[in-house]
Amino acid sequence: MQTVNPLLQLDDLIDYAAIRPEHAEPAVRHWMAQAEKALEAAESPQTPAEWSALEPLGEAFGDLGRAWGAVGHLQSVADSPQLRDAFNRLLPDVTALYLRASQSQPLYQKYKAIEAGAGFAALSPVQQRIVKREIRDFVLSGAELPEEKRAAVTRIQQELSALSQKFSENLLDATNAFEFVTEDPKDLAGIPEETLSLYRESARAAGRGGWRVTLQFPSYLPAMQYCENRAVREKLYRAFATRAAEFDGGRFDNTPLIRRILELRAEEASLLGFPTYAHLSLATKMAHDPEEVIRFLLDLAQQSRPAALRDAAEIDAFAREKLGIERVEAWDRAFAAEKLREARYSYSDAEARRYFTENAVFRGLFKTVETLFGIEIRPAAASVWHPDVKYFQVFRQGTPIAAFYADLYARAGKRSGAWMDGERTRAYRRGKLQTPVAYLVTNFAKPAPGRPATLTHDEVTTLFHEFGHTLHHLLTAQTEAEVSGINGVEWDAVECPSQFLENFAWDRTVMKSITAHAETGEAIPDALFSKMLAAKNFQSGAASVRQVEFALFDMRLHAGFDAQSDDPMALLDAVRREVAVVLPPAWNRFPQSFSHIFAGGYAAGYYSYKWAEVLSADAFEAFEEEGILNPETGRRFLKEILERGSSRDAMENFVAFRGRKPSIEALLRQTGILAK
Repeated sequence: MQTVNPLLQLDDLIDYAAIRPEHAEPAVRHWMAQAEKALEAAESPQTPAEWSALEPLGEAFGDLGRAWGAVGHLQSVADSPQLRDAFNRLLPDVTALYLRASQSQPLYQKYKAIEAGAGFAALSPVQQRIVKREIRDFVLSGAELPEEKRAAVTRIQQELSALSQKFSENLLDATNAFEFVTEDPKDLAGIPEETLSLYRESARAAGRGGWRVTLQFPSYLPAMQYCENRAVREKLYRAFATRAAEFDGGRFDNTPLIRRILELRAEEASLLGFPTYAHLSLATKMAHDPEEVIRFLLDLAQQSRPAALRDAAEIDAFAREKLGIERVEAWDRAFAAEKLREARYSYSDAEARRYFTENAVFRGLFKTVETLFGIEIRPAAASVWHPDVKYFQVFRQGTPIAAFYADLYARAGKRSGAWMDGERTRAYRRGKLQTPVAYLVTNFAKPAPGRPATLTHDEVTTLFHEFGHTLHHLLTAQTEAEVSGINGVEWDAVECPSQFLENFAWDRTVMKSITAHAETGEAIPDALFSKMLAAKNFQSGAASVRQVEFALFDMRLHAGFDAQSDDPMALLDAVRREVAVVLPPAWNRFPQSFSHIFAGGYAAGYYSYKWAEVLSADAFEAFEEEGILNPETGRRFLKEILERGSSRDAMENFVAFRGRKPSIEALLRQTGILAK
């Protein structure tokens, strides 16, 4: 008996548990055919140039986007050879269809006619904004180019999609290809017992004895922080820092992909009339041009550099005087930093971690946002892609308004990092209001059997960060998909709600609510919290210049860099000499794993993290001034920023909340670079 394809059932939640790789291609091709049919109808001369006449097109592409998004999501969290093959077979055709729609001359003319028509004034301000933005996006997609150049843009975009996907695959495969297995406890001396139990469980699951360390971050980072065996740290660092490069025989080498991606981006920008790809990227962002971004980054580097130099000197002196490490290498720095923090503040990450049990963290996080934004979050039942995945519904005054999936643990076949993505968007579809659904994904260590899951405080802030994105998607008040949630929000503002929410993980009241000791259930003691707060900005100068280094490299890579003759590593070395205070080994291949800009949508946009941090720090100061958990301030943030989506410019949203434009001083105060 033939089973129903779950990806063809989009009226409600998708039955993820029932999806098989063989479902992907027929379902996506079905929705592609529906979208193609709607596109042809919209292009027809018989279809009037009216807002309502184009609504079926948005609905059809919404169905395609949801099914294709589900396939892409599964390929990120539950990769398999069969699913990867299906995804890669579909990718060129899906990309081509979206590009055809974005360059459609008849459709472009329809939108221009709507703007010029008598009925334009009768549209709502949001609808008028969408029409104007659609016209802008048509131009940026090449709709005004001659046919030959439009075809070239299409070819470039299709190849870029394939290259970005291959970049991700190479990085995932290179990460999964390495393991360090040992049965000698001396190799892992100094690592907390809780982490060792995870390493034992990893070895057991792989059919091995002893302990197994991988390059997945929850496995890799504790080894670098706590392992006393310097040779083991070097082995792990070398493997991590050279992933997807030429050193493993070139099996997963991203180097040629980087060069080709940069060549294609420069070619696309030139075809569209922009001097560089950076100028093209910034055409839809808050920042006006690359020079403005570079000035911002260099100013931040100048402000941060004195603190960064002090941070580096402290590590070097401590390692030399207390650890017997005369010359601090890259694989020593995290270890020495953790030892210095323990010595200076009398606590370790491992000690604090026992208080951040997963259930307590979620309970306190939910209580915080419920207080601020007038919502209620409850666990619920849904079909999921892995047994560890949780599902929650969001209510306001007893009415369900949104939902999200939480996929928390690292595992084989799941790409590294943490992210939020929209599963479906709040919008009226076929006369019915569709509530939003999101994916919340992290890569925390899964607890050993019989033990509660615990998080480091860094992981807690990561969770708060991604939940800020989740709320931005879920709490929108918009009903037009194009401006709903995070859709259309300027890329250099989209990190504002996420970085804003991180700040609450440092508040004393919130800290009490998110902690319950793994053995005793007690909240974190005031004495330990005070130590953590004193250490909050430990090494913050070094962290700041490191982010500036990445952002400056990204911007200069896309602004005037010649991919055919210039060397990306030489550019990165030059950037490091300009702003960095600690230089990694010459064989470090950071660009080959920089998926944010080569596979993640941040090309000529990585600066957004620091740019939006200025917004978020200033926004949080309003809560410091008016009360951290002040519901009135929370409702104002909800109304002026979260609910607005991209129905207004991001700067308008910020000014409406704060009463003025943002100031960089708030960020410098928050990170301890400027005194409060």
